[in-house]
Amino acid sequence: MSTAANVSAGKPKIGGAIFTAPVGTPLPTNAIDPLDSAFRGLGYVSEDGTTNGTAIESEKIKAWGGDTVLVIQKSKEDTFKYKLIEALNKAVVGYVYGEDNVSGDVDTGLTIHVNSSDVPERSIVIDMILRGNVLKRIVIPDCKISDVAEIVYNDSDPIGYETTVDCMPDENGDTHIEYLQKVGSVPSA
Repeated sequence: MSTAANVSAGKPKIGGAIFTAPVGTPLPTNAIDPLDSAFRGLGYVSEDGTTNGTAIESEKIKAWGGDTVLVIQKSKEDTFKYKLIEALNKAVVGYVYGEDNVSGDVDTGLTIHVNSSDVPERSIVIDMILRGNVLKRIVIPDCKISDVAEIVYNDSDPIGYETTVDCMPDENGDTHIEYLQKVGSVPSA
C-alpha cells in the first residue's frame, strides 16, 4: 500500500550536514549520538545537496536459445558527490587539497599548495532531517576523493569545490551505512 507520509526530502541540519575525520576515528552507530570531536564540518553545500551514485557492472550468462539464466556481479561502485561552497573555510580547502598543503588562516594569510601529493582517505558523516522529525545519518567509514570538478571564478556564482568520493568497504564489507531515527524535536546541530 502506498503511504504519502513515507515520502520525504532531505534537508541539512542547522550547523552543517557533511563532516569529515581521519579514517580510524570512532564512527557513530545511530542517527542521534554526537560525533567524535575529531570530525570537522565542511560548511555550506550548494543547493544541489549530495548525490549517492551506484554503478554496478554485471555479466549476463545466456543459455542456448537466448534466455538469461545467471547474472554475475563483476563490480559495484558507491560514490557521493557534493559541492562545498565555503571557499574561505580552512577545513574545506584542507579536505580538498590535503591538510598538509594548507597553512595559516584568512586573517593572517592562508596558503594552499596545489600539487600532486596524495590526499589521504577520510571518514565522512552526512546528517540530514527528513519529514516528521526523522534524522538520517549516512556514515562512510573509508573514502577517497576521486574527482574535483573545474573550479569556476566569476561574479555570479559562489566559488565551490564539487567533490566526488569513492567509498571503500570497511571490515564488514559495507561501503556506507545509513541510520534513521525519529526524534521528538529536531536538534539544531
